[in-house]
Amino acid sequence: MDTINVQRKEIEKIYGKVSPFELKDKLIELAECGRKKSTHTLLNAGRGNPNWTASTPREAFFTFGLFAVSETKRTWNVNDLAGMPGKTGIADRLRVFIKESRTLPGTELVEKILEYGISELELEPDVWVYELADGIIGDNYPIPDRMLMNVERAVKNYLSTELYKNNQGSDSFDLFAVEGATAAMCYIFDSLKANELLSPGDRIAVMTPIFTPYLEVPHLPRYNFKVLDINANEITRDGTHTWQYPDSELFKLKDPQVKALFVVNPSNPPSVAMRPESLELLSDIVDKYNKNLMIISDDVYGTFTEGFRSIASVLPRNTISVYSFSKYFGVTGWRLGTIALNKDNIFDRLIRSMPDGKTALLKKRYAALSPNPEEISFIDRIVADSRQVALKHTAGLSTPQQVQMAFFAVFDMFDKDKAYKKLTLDICHKRQKILFESLGLELRKDPYDAAYYTEFDLLEWALHNYGTEFSKYLQTNYKLVDILLKLAGESSIVLLNGGGFRGPEWSVRISLANLNDEAYSEIGKHLHKVLEDYVSEWNNLLVHS
Repeated sequence: MDTINVQRKEIEKIYGKVSPFELKDKLIELAECGRKKSTHTLLNAGRGNPNWTASTPREAFFTFGLFAVSETKRTWNVNDLAGMPGKTGIADRLRVFIKESRTLPGTELVEKILEYGISELELEPDVWVYELADGIIGDNYPIPDRMLMNVERAVKNYLSTELYKNNQGSDSFDLFAVEGATAAMCYIFDSLKANELLSPGDRIAVMTPIFTPYLEVPHLPRYNFKVLDINANEITRDGTHTWQYPDSELFKLKDPQVKALFVVNPSNPPSVAMRPESLELLSDIVDKYNKNLMIISDDVYGTFTEGFRSIASVLPRNTISVYSFSKYFGVTGWRLGTIALNKDNIFDRLIRSMPDGKTALLKKRYAALSPNPEEISFIDRIVADSRQVALKHTAGLSTPQQVQMAFFAVFDMFDKDKAYKKLTLDICHKRQKILFESLGLELRKDPYDAAYYTEFDLLEWALHNYGTEFSKYLQTNYKLVDILLKLAGESSIVLLNGGGFRGPEWSVRISLANLNDEAYSEIGKHLHKVLEDYVSEWNNLLVHS
C-alpha cells in the first residue's frame, strides 16, 4: 500500500474525533505527498494568519529602537555594554534624532507618535518618550503590570474608535495587555472559575459556529461546564446561509440559568458580524431577563467590517471584550492582544454580592496583594491569576510588545482616510469574489461580511444546483472527509471541515487572508471539479438504473 493510501486511512480514522486544526496537519502531509507526484503547489487555506504585514509602523518601531539604544549608550557605554535610558531631555533628543535621520524609514510616523502623546494624550514630552524608549529596550518589568500607563491610553483610543464607536469612551474601561486573544481567553476562563463566577456544572452559552478551542475548553475537566449552543442558522428564502442568529436562538439567553455567553464577533469561520438588530435584541434580553449574564466577546475580526460595533458598545457593563492585533496588522508572531473591561461591570458586582463563605475564600486567595483584597477589581484579579497570584509582580506582557502595540494603534488613528483599512478589506473581498466566480456561484452582497474566511456549505450548493435527490445521494454515499481527501491528495489543497467549528456538517472553512489572489481561483476550480465529478457519477447511475 502506498504512502498516500496509508495517510488516507489514518485521516478517515481520526475524522470527526479531533480538532480540525489537528486534522489539518494530516491533510497537509497527504497534500505534500500528492504535490511531489504532480506539478501542484501546496495551497493551505486552513491557516488563519494573513499574508500581509503593516510595514510603516514596523519601520517606525525599529527606527525608534535605534534611538532608544543610543539613549542607553548616553548613560553608560563600555564595549558591548550600555546603561538604561534617561528621562530628562529625552523628547528634545528624539526631535534632534528625527531631524538628523530623515533618510531612515518610519521617521515621519515616529514624529507623529511623539506629537500624538503631547497633543492628544496631553502628556509631558519626556514622560511619553521615556515610557516608549524604556519599554522598547525592555530593561524593566512592566509597570503597571496590567499595562504601561500611557501606552494603555493610546491603545484604548484605538479600540474606542474601531470597535466601540466611542459608545464605550476610552476613560470608561481598563485594559490588560496579553499574548493574543487565545491567551486572553485562557486567562478569563481561569479567573471566572477562580473567583467562582463560574463553577463546574454551570450552564454557559456559545454562539456557533465558533473557533474550535472555544468549544473544547468548556468541556475540559477543570471547567466541565454545561454548554448551550446559540446557532447562526438563519437561512434566506432561496436556502442560503446568512450566518446570522434568528431571534428564536437569542431568546435562549432569557434563561437566567445561563450564566455566561462566549462569542466571536465577527464569527469564525463565517466571519460575519452580528447585525445591529441582533445587538439591540441581545441588549433587551439582558436588560429584561438575564441582567447578570457575563459576556466574553472575541472581536479580532471587527476591523474587517465597515461600521463594526462590538457587543461591548451596547452592553458595556456585561461584556469583556477581547481583541488581537494579529490579523489586521499581520502580527500573529508578535502575540499582541488586549482584554477590555468597563470600570463599572457585572463581574465586580457579582463578586461583591457573594455570600460570606465564598468572600472569605477569595480574600484569602488575594490576601498577599492588598490589605483590602476584596477591593481588587476583576480585571486586576485576571492579571494576578495569570501568574498564579503569588507571582503577580512578574505579570504583564513584555514592554517591547506593548510599545509595538501602541505604534500600530497610533498609526491607525493617523490614517484619517482609512487607506490601510480599505486596502485590507479590498484584499479579502477581492479574493472572496475570485473564489465564488471560480465556483460558478453568485456572491450575495452582505454588509456584515468581513470576508476574512468564508464557510461554504456543500450541501447547500448541491441542493440549490441539483435538487433534493442528488443531495440525498451525496449524503448517503459520502462524507465531507472524502472531499477533503480528494482535494488534498489530488490537488494539494487543504481546507478545514466546518463541522469542527459546530457549523453545518458538510461545510468547509476557507481562509481568504493567507494565500495570493490566484490561489483562490485554483481552489474554486478544483473544488468545483470534485463536486461535478460526484454529479457525473450520480447521472451515470440514473442512466443505468
